Amino acid sequence: MTACAFDTALTGGVGDRPRGGFTIASDRSYGARLALSGETGRWYPERWTLDGPEPYAVPLPAAQPEEPDSELLPLADGQVLIHRRVAGHHAFSLLYPTGPGTGERPLGAIDRAEVSLLPPAPGGLCAFALGRGPRSTSVWLLFGGGVLAPQHLAEVPGRCTGGSWLDRTGRLLALDRELDGRTKTVVVDLRRGGETSPLLQITERSDDRLLLADPDSGLLLVRSDAPGEQRLGWGVLGSTRPVRFPDCLRPAGWSEATPFAVQPGQVLTPEVCAVAFRIDGRGGSGTGAASGSGTWSGRPWVGVWRPAERRLREFPAPEGWLPGAGLWTRDGELRLPYVTPQVPCGLARVRPPGAAGSAEAAGAVGSAPRSSGGSWVTAAPGGTGGATSNATHSTASAAEPSGSGSFGSGPFGSGPFGSAEARWRPDDTTGPWRRNDAAGPWRPDDATGARRIAPVTAVPEPSGRVAEAPWRPDDATGPWASGDTAAPWGRARRPGCGGSRG
Repeated sequence: MTACAFDTALTGGVGDRPRGGFTIASDRSYGARLALSGETGRWYPERWTLDGPEPYAVPLPAAQPEEPDSELLPLADGQVLIHRRVAGHHAFSLLYPTGPGTGERPLGAIDRAEVSLLPPAPGGLCAFALGRGPRSTSVWLLFGGGVLAPQHLAEVPGRCTGGSWLDRTGRLLALDRELDGRTKTVVVDLRRGGETSPLLQITERSDDRLLLADPDSGLLLVRSDAPGEQRLGWGVLGSTRPVRFPDCLRPAGWSEATPFAVQPGQVLTPEVCAVAFRIDGRGGSGTGAASGSGTWSGRPWVGVWRPAERRLREFPAPEGWLPGAGLWTRDGELRLPYVTPQVPCGLARVRPPGAAGSAEAAGAVGSAPRSSGGSWVTAAPGGTGGATSNATHSTASAAEPSGSGSFGSGPFGSGPFGSAEARWRPDDTTGPWRRNDAAGPWRPDDATGARRIAPVTAVPEPSGRVAEAPWRPDDATGPWASGDTAAPWGRARRPGCGGSRG
């Protein structure tokens, strides 16, 4: 399963940018966004098909134009759920193409002050939302499971944001809960009446948020101020090892990095799991197309990181990229949706070094650095391409601070996990972005993880589960480094356990 970040930071009050960005279904078959008509200047829903030989878009305009604060969520059967604010209520409907027009099926409404859609649920056939009140947050099932109207599932004390699914069944939902002035990540069990248990607590006084979770590998990306400032860190679900805060994920020439996609299918191997970042505010020093003011143009960059490599590879995003949207295939190809005047619906593709199956990903000792010529096709805004170099933010010799807090075990299992601390190789150049027409046709199969539920026959997805297998230290990358600094932070409370401190 590819986990895609849900952009909850965007607000629709400005009128020039939609609230929800581009959302990809959990099975990577469809995407959806609000598009702006060049003729009428009005917003309308647009569904992208992503699991065919080439992507294509289908407009789904309703009887009246949409407001820019409407949210869209594509389902695996081709329908698109839309969230609108109507007369002080939050209304939900299903949109689907009907020949030349658009069909719409109302689902009901929720009477809460604030409502937002949760990220696509595993399986792709259910939709959930969060409703925020003055003292608590409610979880709602909007569609799926035979419900005919929004169904209230759970009430969680405090104000909750974010949302990450921790399993393949859509049972365990992780939320960032603000309570008593602190933000901690908790797990809500939707099959046990919304039973809540702690997931992440690095220190009692730190604000700890879960940014991204991958059920296959157990890799978790977090943001916390436990090291003394806001830092990006990583850990493994159920592991007793501390949360790591790599120096390569600290801002260096850029203001913020936000993870938006993680490589699926890396069962029990989080150290080689690739994560894609959106990088904003990148500085003007280095290579690439810079504006006359000495800073990079407003287009964000893309970063690729793996825990075993301990470096962040950075490269300019393709022209027209829909920022914060993208997906990984199981074999390590990154695909980013883009829109330009010449290509209204496209997918840019790249296979960064260290992809699955390569010697670099396998951690081979003594192998030659992988090098492939070429340049990023979308190097300069407004151009057709140009040669640029790829920047690498690395800290091979610096120790990574770690928190002695760990991720809860409880229903998730636990066990030791070794971090990759081997020194990495110098950066290599990667191949060019391959647009979809240049990449040639491809067949949806289990290797890429792309499958459609309708109209073709669904392909069962293997569970990939290992019965109670403990984490093993990675032999290729070695044990935890002994020189790492460890602050005297409290351990995380596990679900169902007390809040002891070590």
